[in-house]
Amino acid sequence: MRCVVFAYHEIGYAGLQCLLESGVEIPLVFTHDDDPDENIWFRSVRALALEHALRVVSPADPNRPEWVQAVREAKPDFLFSFYYRRLLAAPLLACAERGALNLHGSLLPRYRGRCPVNWVLIHDERETGVTLHYMTEKPDAGDIVAQRAVPIEDSDTARTLFDKLTVAAAQLLRDTLPALFAGTAPRMPQDPAQASYFGGRTPEDGKILWHQSARAVFNLVRAVTHPYPGAFAFYRGAQLFVWRATALQAGSATAVPGTVLATRPDLLVQCGSGCIRLDTVSDPSAPEMTGSKWAERRGVQRGERFE
Repeated sequence: MRCVVFAYHEIGYAGLQCLLESGVEIPLVFTHDDDPDENIWFRSVRALALEHALRVVSPADPNRPEWVQAVREAKPDFLFSFYYRRLLAAPLLACAERGALNLHGSLLPRYRGRCPVNWVLIHDERETGVTLHYMTEKPDAGDIVAQRAVPIEDSDTARTLFDKLTVAAAQLLRDTLPALFAGTAPRMPQDPAQASYFGGRTPEDGKILWHQSARAVFNLVRAVTHPYPGAFAFYRGAQLFVWRATALQAGSATAVPGTVLATRPDLLVQCGSGCIRLDTVSDPSAPEMTGSKWAERRGVQRGERFE
């Protein structure tokens, strides 16, 4: 069995590792060069491939004719994409004699597209998972081979949920690859009526909107906390990052959203409904600290408002 692999990030590492454990031949691995402006907290697909003496390439565009030809010459039975960040076009997909498959970080057809881990937390989902599916020219729309669900707890952040999904992805692959290679794995069409799609996120999307509910603010904070850029607000023109927060039902019936309700013993801020306790914060001039300590240092007063 010969497989060409497109992989990056933590799930890319886990996917390549599972294929190596399965004993398949891997003539070519595509990955990405690390971006110096990105927080690289995940394991290196390149390092794993080189450790096993695999040929590794990282072209800016894998769909260029020379790379399609390289894949064609590798004569793969399957192509696998594990958190690779480029869409593979039809000429590449056609190189695999038995099919091209992608591992996606949601329970398709829901949460097609980019950043599903962050989006499911923002939308207060109670369950997500991973899906192995055939690739088509339309992203995340091909027939499903297998899925594995993962519960979402209130204690989860994007990082802890990603860790859960990485474990689930490895389990799914170990369970599914034998049937896939034997030609007995199922193919289940997706229901377009159940599909949802979400795009990529930028650091600017972490801005806290105080008119939202306390639960919504809490979800944003945990969706973009470390290792992501963080949720933020502005106080007296300076940016404040919120790394951990707690949603509370109690709040003021009259206070405008963004109003500071208390600074001791906790920093409490009014939201559209309920209030949020800012547990761990930082600003450009200070390291991470409790919200109450930050409020003391900055002289924050009850009744003031965040912008």
